[in-house]
Amino acid sequence: MILLRTTLFRCMWLRFAAVASGAAISIVLNAGPGLAKTGAASNFFEVNKSIELLGDVYKEVSQQYVEPIDVSEFMSAGIDGMLAQLDPYTVLLDKEQSGELEEMTSGQYAGIGITIGTIGGELYVTSVFEGQAAAKAGVQVGDRIVAVNGQRVGDQPLEEFRTAIKGAAGTEVRFTVRKDGMGARKEYRITRGEVRVSTVPYAGRFGLAGYIRMTSFAQHTPAEMIAAIRALQQEAAASKIAMSGLVLDLRGNPGGLLSSAVDVAALFVKKGSRVVSTRERYAGSEQRYVTKVDPLAPALPLVVLIDGQSASAAEIVAGAIQELDRGVVVGENSFGKGLVQTVVTLPYDHTLKLTTAKYYTPSGRLIQKPLVHSNAHCLESQRKVLLSPEAYDSTKVYYTLNHRKVYGGGGIKPDLPVRAPEPSEYEKALEKDGLVFIYATHFHRKHRDFPMQKIAVTTVFKEFRKFVDDKDFVFRSASQQQLDSLKTVIGKEGGEKDSLLSSRLQAFDEALANWTKRGIQRDSLRITTAVQREIIRHYDERAAWRDRIEHDPVAAKAFALLADQKLYEQLLKP
Repeated sequence: MILLRTTLFRCMWLRFAAVASGAAISIVLNAGPGLAKTGAASNFFEVNKSIELLGDVYKEVSQQYVEPIDVSEFMSAGIDGMLAQLDPYTVLLDKEQSGELEEMTSGQYAGIGITIGTIGGELYVTSVFEGQAAAKAGVQVGDRIVAVNGQRVGDQPLEEFRTAIKGAAGTEVRFTVRKDGMGARKEYRITRGEVRVSTVPYAGRFGLAGYIRMTSFAQHTPAEMIAAIRALQQEAAASKIAMSGLVLDLRGNPGGLLSSAVDVAALFVKKGSRVVSTRERYAGSEQRYVTKVDPLAPALPLVVLIDGQSASAAEIVAGAIQELDRGVVVGENSFGKGLVQTVVTLPYDHTLKLTTAKYYTPSGRLIQKPLVHSNAHCLESQRKVLLSPEAYDSTKVYYTLNHRKVYGGGGIKPDLPVRAPEPSEYEKALEKDGLVFIYATHFHRKHRDFPMQKIAVTTVFKEFRKFVDDKDFVFRSASQQQLDSLKTVIGKEGGEKDSLLSSRLQAFDEALANWTKRGIQRDSLRITTAVQREIIRHYDERAAWRDRIEHDPVAAKAFALLADQKLYEQLLKP
């Protein structure tokens, strides 16, 4: 399996289970053919010598160190440190983590079709997949889970309850919820089944333009894309209109399978087009991936949206569309991951996700950004592990099919840069505490059949602010927090005894508080929009997606570009 995915999921792989030394040996020996290609017999000796040395150090420290050692964790720490010298994507996975990787790449798992999250210290249902067992049973967004299989939530770590809800297909899970967080208690008994998570959660038409949102590249992504494109084409034909183009939204897409990326690109580019090539460490290892089918939408104007979290497979598609001059890339610089991972099965239910190649766009550019090791304190004494790492030159010029200039060494740069507005500090603080979600949950409890089109814009912000105040939510801006730190320093130095200084600090504090309040008021429209959208999501997930896109300035720029054929064609010229 060839995998392309960013470090967005690496947090799940920080703890490693015990691996016997035999497994470590098998990792090295699996690389035997590569060693043979070097023609250096001394390499084989060095490998065996290193294994023996590693085993002796592990044995001596485990048995002789002055304090007792958890030998499993000790070995895991050693493997973790060894792999950390390479790149962030080469990691060892235990049985559970290997299963999570399989779920992400296949897009399928055994469960009931919900996602859950911890909000305000409580466990909530945050989304329900349409057509799955939970949705059929009546589980809703905003339901607060209070017990699973008779075990009360709060008695055990929340992660254990997430695991308990999953299980083998055909088995039953029993859990109790409070409807809409604080409503009536209800118990569900639901039989688990195979759940397929859609990687194309929304597709729709906005005026004359089509829009498709893709969240990852799994095995079934190409089929979902085909279905979405055909549905848009049929809808346009039924309405007797000609679509002005298609927006493919890859923002926040962390990647997935290389094969899926090639198949998605094949829907838009000519048959026989090279989408990407990969090169391993040895000469002559280049493998080119070309499209093998006729495109489904060969001439429909295309805009691809990317941002700083568009990575790996998403960058392959965006890069191919850009360099083959098949469409215009709009948004912000992508993540910059040009490394390919291969999944290697190891003993004791472990898996090694190993970087085995680099990928290159059709013009030959490597978009990998320079690697920065997270263990900064180790850099001073870091050993020279990589013998000849490739330099990432961001100034080297490459050319598209139409001879437009593009650059490597740091992600895909959009043809039309458009920066999405950053949420304010206040918005981030509300999101962190889950207050928008909880308010929407309470709203849904009070208005079971509330008509969404009648949500009054003028009253939502006022009612939400009152709700936040009742929750004793205290917000201190970054400036106010810095002032708090200054007051602490002054207090330690005895400055609080200076009445003039104290009065001026108090006046400054009040001025900052008023300035912060004015900032919150300026953000009222954006906050209200976010609250309204979350309310809508509690009633209708698709309606919430549409509302998000309608209020998205980057998507609006893409739709405007498709409506301006002259500008669109101009951007594709040298």
